[in-house]
Amino acid sequence: MSALLLALLLVPLVGAAVCGVMARREDLDRAARAVGLGVAGVSLVLVVIIWSLFRTGPGTPRFQGELAVDWIPAFGTRFALGLDGIALTMIALLAVLVPIVLVFAAADKLPAGRTGAGFTALILATQGVLVGVFAATDVFLFYVLFEAMLIPMYFLIGRFGGPRRQYAAVKFFLYSFLGGLIMLASVIGLFVASDTRLGQGTFDWTALQGMAAQLPLSTQIPLFLGFFAAFAIKAPLVPFHTWLPDAGAEAPIAGSIILLGLLDKVGTFGFLRYTLPLFPAASQELAPLVLTLAVIGVLYGALLAAAQTDLKRFVAYTSIAHFGFIALGIFAFSSQSLTGSALYMVNHGISTAMLFLVVGLLIRRGGTADMTEYGGVGRAAPLLAGMFLVAGLSTIALPGTNSFVSEFLVLLGSFPREPAFTVVATVGIVFAALYMLWVFQRTMTGPLRGAAVVGDGPGAASAATLGADTGDDSWMRRTTARFGDLTRGEVALLTPLVALVLVLGFFPGPVLDVLEPTVAATMTEVGVPDPVTPPAPTNGVPR
Repeated sequence: MSALLLALLLVPLVGAAVCGVMARREDLDRAARAVGLGVAGVSLVLVVIIWSLFRTGPGTPRFQGELAVDWIPAFGTRFALGLDGIALTMIALLAVLVPIVLVFAAADKLPAGRTGAGFTALILATQGVLVGVFAATDVFLFYVLFEAMLIPMYFLIGRFGGPRRQYAAVKFFLYSFLGGLIMLASVIGLFVASDTRLGQGTFDWTALQGMAAQLPLSTQIPLFLGFFAAFAIKAPLVPFHTWLPDAGAEAPIAGSIILLGLLDKVGTFGFLRYTLPLFPAASQELAPLVLTLAVIGVLYGALLAAAQTDLKRFVAYTSIAHFGFIALGIFAFSSQSLTGSALYMVNHGISTAMLFLVVGLLIRRGGTADMTEYGGVGRAAPLLAGMFLVAGLSTIALPGTNSFVSEFLVLLGSFPREPAFTVVATVGIVFAALYMLWVFQRTMTGPLRGAAVVGDGPGAASAATLGADTGDDSWMRRTTARFGDLTRGEVALLTPLVALVLVLGFFPGPVLDVLEPTVAATMTEVGVPDPVTPPAPTNGVPR
């Protein structure tokens, strides 16, 4: 499995390099996109093979498919990779979403002077680095890749984004880079502590976990805060979130999917992989602070989402609320809440990707992200409206959709230990239903209105101009023809996400079985008694 894991990291990076070379010639754009899609397909096949080889159930090792070679021996640093259940599910999500965003982006109109080959190279580079981030078992390697993943995303936003792309890209980079520098101080602190206590400095995760857990609370807290600052910015938790709405709104749709669906998960993944196991005493001591920020994020994100008129900013603010739920489950310290949060990371990526895709398809037709320019879209494009509804219902965790299982597990597992925080967070579910249904009603139902609904954006002929108020039925046919419903290709693009929404809504067992051994190991490392008795693994049998 180690060879497959290494290939999974290198294949996208090699593909990015090839597409980067091809970006020098505009006539190679089509070929570069084909190369990118082929590379993404190979990565998906590798993930399927690795998933089939991954062992679940009691007695499985903390990491599987481990690979380690000396990198900087003088510093005790190794190029070390390995997979646990949480890392595997995130890499699998990455492998599923990258082909989808590449196909979607192929129809996008690029800014002047930009090439599709360059765009494809940046997406593949982001994929390769993210595989390394999730699979790294050397803390210094993780830090290097944590900072490196900012580079391709910075260029995705800054070169291919909207009118304020430069501002959004710089803000994204500075926030994340600053968080990484704070984390570096804690990484160095861990190395110094290992040298003192183990007789030799090391960045090996396993060695550090056994050592750091024995550090006094006065030492754990500052080390914890260094990691927490980086992960809270990346997640993002309120009040470290202000870069996200700008980045999400200005990035191209494909970039927004990677940013909110995957790259931001590095923050919550970091909580699970690093802050809890390495600093268990500090995690417990500071849990009330984190839970307070999480619950504030749930309510604040929901209220701000309801106030948006820009569709992309709306999706970004809904994500802030969802990250609050994930953080709540992590710092409630129960097997059910941790499992729910890990599953929530996957399900949020699916739901957000679908919602962004539908928003992107709407913007292509209407020419604007301003939701006030839309109304009655369901009459002109019923398939598009239906997909918007499915994505919206998944986002608000309707029973039967993927997000319901994870949100239910978070609330069920959090209540025994943190009833007050759980009850307050539950109010956010009500707000989520209100803002999502309000946006759907405003844009998709009712009479046709707004210039964009006929397909040419602001300034186009309105429904009334076409004959809506004159008794002429032909205006609806002309509007539908100009605005356009989903094509067969667009339906095919969305179908895998719809299938995942439904399959994981009814049969989450195979994913939960992969997650539960890692959650059990994390609970043991934290050393907190589980307030909820976890269910027995099903070994792949649907629950």
